[in-house]
Amino acid sequence: MTFHLGLTGSIGMGKSTTAGLFAQMGCAVWDADAAVHRIYAAGGAAVVPVQVAFPTAIVEGAVSREALKRILAKDPAAFEQLEAIVHPLLAADRKAFRDAATSDILVFDIPLLFETGGEVAMDAVACVRVDAETQRARVLDRGTMSEAQFEQILAKQMPIDEKCARSDFIIETDTLDHAEAQVGGILDQIRKTLADA
Repeated sequence: MTFHLGLTGSIGMGKSTTAGLFAQMGCAVWDADAAVHRIYAAGGAAVVPVQVAFPTAIVEGAVSREALKRILAKDPAAFEQLEAIVHPLLAADRKAFRDAATSDILVFDIPLLFETGGEVAMDAVACVRVDAETQRARVLDRGTMSEAQFEQILAKQMPIDEKCARSDFIIETDTLDHAEAQVGGILDQIRKTLADA
């Protein structure tokens, strides 16, 4: 039996680092953001359908996220059209990962897991969290987005308290050692459940 664990959390809360900890402890990890990069890259599954819908979004044979941002800023209704293209392609990528994976525990790193209803396909959900001050500092220290962009992303995401309330496990990512200990504890619990099944 294979266990499917959803991993979610809000921007800057340490989800990618936590996904890395699960991988180090023997889990296979599917990363939604990496999958988007794959399907947007030259030759990726999204290039042709996006080109048909948004011709100016293609730059050097790949989907340009910058160009897409400009298109969506001008026409917010285009977001639904883009999702209709991207979501089925991501679902196919996720299925291919599931079919090929050999680990007992598969971790699905999906920022918008609850927002997209993806939790229904999971056996359990783990949510990473950290206090709002640390979250803001982490995001802005990256130097890749402005405060306004950070607020815009936050506004699209379900409040972290709600995500935690809907999750089976909560991982505090205040320090790496603390996060690592919690990941180990979660895996022990899941593997015990698998052994008893």
